[in-house]
Amino acid sequence: MVVVQNLLSSAFKFRDGQVYLAKSTQALPIRWSRTLPDGCRPSTLSVKLAPSGRWSVSLLVDVEIEALPKTDNQVGIDLGVTSLLTLSTGEKIANPKGFKAKYRQLRRAQKSLSRKQKGSNNRHKARLKVAKVHQEITDARKDNLHKLTTRLVRENQTIAVEDLAVKNMIKNRKLALAISDASWGELVRQLDYKCDWYGRTLIKIDRWFPSSKRCGNCGHIVDKMPLNIREWDCPNCGMHHDRDINAAKNILAAGLAVSVCGATVRPEQSKSVKAGAKSPSGTEAET
Repeated sequence: MVVVQNLLSSAFKFRDGQVYLAKSTQALPIRWSRTLPDGCRPSTLSVKLAPSGRWSVSLLVDVEIEALPKTDNQVGIDLGVTSLLTLSTGEKIANPKGFKAKYRQLRRAQKSLSRKQKGSNNRHKARLKVAKVHQEITDARKDNLHKLTTRLVRENQTIAVEDLAVKNMIKNRKLALAISDASWGELVRQLDYKCDWYGRTLIKIDRWFPSSKRCGNCGHIVDKMPLNIREWDCPNCGMHHDRDINAAKNILAAGLAVSVCGATVRPEQSKSVKAGAKSPSGTEAET
């Protein structure tokens, strides 16, 4: 459980780059992750205590974010498990699989915790060790996603992604761990607000759009596309496709169609929307 305490400006002071809580003569020994913009003074301070025992401080400031210079680059993104992202440019970005990397360490820590007597000091120490491993997994995942999304926003003016129903997809017990570790929802969330900050356009394609089953060359849609098929030949035009790259290209094409004409990609079913608009509920038909 994360303990959060929000403090208004009357409950703390910010002086000479240091934070003083009310009734405290000593400045908080903060290791800053970034410096505050010049001329900005925090209006609200949040103090958090994580289960791992780590304290963190967040400062809220009012600052105008400058839009990035416009570019002609556009990209479609297909989300996956083996490759976290496949771009319409043909680039595949590997999934770091942070949970899998720490699985053995976490398993040992949890087994040690299970042997400790409830209410004992040793159990408290063992619980902290488990929490610290979870914290390391979370930190590594967020760091990777922030670097990745910042790069995509800086390089591209228009970004098209699928509007996945992640909460419904993780109900599949065989894929739940892999999908949760990939953290698709957090990735799209970061793209959403960063595009809003820096003057970029994020377009979410309807989750029912057949991006993987559609031939990017002639538009033919095959009846079935099992997940074990990673490459396929179009039965109509004979074009050879990499499943993920073809899907990313189709997502970009569908996103541009929505952006230009404002219409849905599949009028009979689709409800493709730009980022920020509410999307219909449902489950993902394909990945």
